Amino acid sequence: MIFGLVGKNGAGKGEVANFLQSIGYTYYSLSDIVREECRHRGLEVTRDNLIEIGTDLRRRHGPSILADRVLEKLDPDKNYVIDSIRNPSEVHALRKRANFTLIQVDSDETLRFERIKNRNRESDPKTLEDFRRVESAETTRDDPARQQISATEELADTTVENNTTIADLHESTRRLLQRLLMSVQRPDWDEYFMNIAQMVALRSNCIKRKVAAIIVKDKRIISTGYNGTPRGLANCNEGGCPRCNSLGASGQGLEDCYCSHAEENSIVQAAYHGVIIKGSSIYTTFSPCLMCTKMIINSGLEEVVYSNQYAMGETPLQLLAEAGVKIRKT
Repeated sequence: MIFGLVGKNGAGKGEVANFLQSIGYTYYSLSDIVREECRHRGLEVTRDNLIEIGTDLRRRHGPSILADRVLEKLDPDKNYVIDSIRNPSEVHALRKRANFTLIQVDSDETLRFERIKNRNRESDPKTLEDFRRVESAETTRDDPARQQISATEELADTTVENNTTIADLHESTRRLLQRLLMSVQRPDWDEYFMNIAQMVALRSNCIKRKVAAIIVKDKRIISTGYNGTPRGLANCNEGGCPRCNSLGASGQGLEDCYCSHAEENSIVQAAYHGVIIKGSSIYTTFSPCLMCTKMIINSGLEEVVYSNQYAMGETPLQLLAEAGVKIRKT
């Protein structure tokens, strides 16, 4: 789950972030990226400098640059809270990740100004006039490279009000979190198993194409395989397969290829360990070739789920259908 925070200065985004960190969420702030750039340029870290440097970064690298840099640091298996989102393009970039929710933290102007005065941070404005001037600069809509907090707030999925106590804010955040977690989207089984197959493919040492297959029974993985030279031989990327290392045209000289295919390896691996695969499904990142198709049929596999079409895969698919093996493309 990824929660993004947007709100005007002093609204209480930091307190919401602190609460989420206290329950295990990893914290990132887009402002920290601007602060690092400010120090790199030898400038004092002030509100005005941060606004101008953030604008310069967006203008030079695109309006979503701050979010793009944070996204590079995120792991898919962790929960995050991302603070200081101030531009609509940052929201659009973050929405490319599943389970992203933008939370607006809202509070009355008088309360926000009092909080800013009390924290006295980074040359914060000391008068209400200066406070409004800074806020006006942050809410402009004219320049896509500048902060556009009002437009960003309009993209929020939900709002948390912060006009009373910190305890009330934490409780409101807790209730919101409980409600949002009920709607968290998980990958379906096909997506789950195919994603695992794609990860297995990274183990392939074939220099022509990385392919993987996993065999699944009762929603449990019972065997995996990826393409490469047979056990005990030099790896393909170490010169083990003359055909692959000649870098010839795709689809030619297949009879001279030393590499075992992913489907073949997953079936043989199961046999090697005495695992029964009859009645199972095989998930493969490419539809099977003719040789692997015959192995799939004869081994009793009941279903083939594939992601990409093998260039010479029409006949294999016809044979699978004729043999009564279910075929699905994800």
